[in-house]
Amino acid sequence: MKQKFHYATITEAIEQLHKQGYTLDFNLQKDKLVADGKEYAATDFEIADLYRYEGQSDPGDEANVYALASASGVKGLLVSGYGISAESESEETIKQLHYKYLQENS
Repeated sequence: MKQKFHYATITEAIEQLHKQGYTLDFNLQKDKLVADGKEYAATDFEIADLYRYEGQSDPGDEANVYALASASGVKGLLVSGYGISAESESEETIKQLHYKYLQENS
């Protein structure tokens, strides 16, 4: 699925995606997504939409907003830094999600 909208800020993207049913706020821990005390296998999810934000003057403001969905209907958001602010522990899992996303959209 390709980006349908462009949101000016991360906050706007999150608000609009919540309205579209992406209500869980995921944290990534190695190969798991964690939200509301529950753990989900990251491999069960696909990127439904992706928004990238680059800081104008501060590389620490760089982030990706992932709208993630599973085949079972679980939907949520993962906000992840990239570049300097990326977490190396979860980098491989994000790469795998990106790979699936690119394969489906090429």
